[in-house]
Amino acid sequence: MYAGAVALFSGIGVHRQWAIMAAPAYLLAAVAAAWKRRGLDVSVLLGFAGGLIVPLTWMAAHGESQREIKVIIRSAWSLIHHGTPYHSTAVLAATRNPDVFNPYLPVMALYGMARTVLGGGILTDPRLWLGVTFAGAFALALSSAGAADIWRWTGLVTATPLVAFPLAVGGDDLPVLGLMCLGLALVWRPGRQPGLILAGLTLGVAAAMKATAWPVLIVAVVWVAARDGLRAAARLAFTALAVFAVLVGPVFAVAPAALVENTILFPLGLTHVKSGAASPLPGYLLAQTGHAGRLIAVGLLAFSGVALALYLIIRPPRNCRSATWWLIIGMIAMFTLAPASRFGYYIYPAGLWTWLQVSSLGASSASPESRSPAAWSPESGSPTPGLPLPGSPASESLASGSPVPGSSSAPGSPVLGSRG
Repeated sequence: MYAGAVALFSGIGVHRQWAIMAAPAYLLAAVAAAWKRRGLDVSVLLGFAGGLIVPLTWMAAHGESQREIKVIIRSAWSLIHHGTPYHSTAVLAATRNPDVFNPYLPVMALYGMARTVLGGGILTDPRLWLGVTFAGAFALALSSAGAADIWRWTGLVTATPLVAFPLAVGGDDLPVLGLMCLGLALVWRPGRQPGLILAGLTLGVAAAMKATAWPVLIVAVVWVAARDGLRAAARLAFTALAVFAVLVGPVFAVAPAALVENTILFPLGLTHVKSGAASPLPGYLLAQTGHAGRLIAVGLLAFSGVALALYLIIRPPRNCRSATWWLIIGMIAMFTLAPASRFGYYIYPAGLWTWLQVSSLGASSASPESRSPAAWSPESGSPTPGLPLPGSPASESLASGSPVPGSSSAPGSPVLGSRG
């Protein structure tokens, strides 16, 4: 239904191209799901092929994409030849073209390196590697959360329009989203010290890719401080900031003013050229009323950020579920009030919610330590309704594979997300 609506009503060419190819595949996938024996696997394969692989391959072969892909490729060329992925402030001052600006942090330029060095082709299209990064990071996040059927769930999520649509036409937000999910899973992961170091590395890379990753780093540090103490939080923060400094520092040293104007002022709508992110959301509509409206939008954005930060300090999250929900609410507020925003940015809260729910649905019941962050966490002591407490007879029955007293499920019955 979603793909069909895009095909009928979208006025953007690449969006309609995706929808025309994806809608029949999704319809076939829905029909295939009725097959009892292998229907779900066939359905996922049909959705994955028709919703992502076919339209992405066709668009890559014909050079069709949203403007962000061209920005990434040009930033890679500039990084190779000038040591910075950004045009100088003099060039920016003389242009009226928003595509001359690069709102991404330096690591994003790496996805354009293959096209810049090796030339055109499907295998050098940045979207291919953006998708590989997302799928790998999302699968690792599910694995760290103790989920079962990891690659089936990853394939299913990737096949839906939530991921397939933006990835086929652009996809720059998806690797950031995947790394955010992985960072949260690693912070939750038992065996905390190595988990925290790996989480710091993951979130540091995400923060050096796009500014939208910074909220998850802040929330993760506060969460660890409340759960494990200030020393553990400092270890996480230091690791992430060190990675960020190593990846962004050299570019900042070459052209600090250009980095600030491209990645901070331009996304906030504070440059003479306005961003192409122009969905009719409250912050954007306020900014379009003039200078005063733009200041009000920025002020509301800052006020909501301060209010959410105070709430984060007063009631810090103590488990993965509360930390993820804080991020979902905070990002919805941020994207709604930002002076330059688009509906596509809501993929972050939607993706975080999806990861949390999939981790819960696919949780392995083999041991308390392997439970998903959405189901149970050692610091919260509260399970998801319907799941037994670790150490309880029902939990031991689940672990051994015997029926849970009072349950209608028997070993071997088809339970969504169970192993095998």
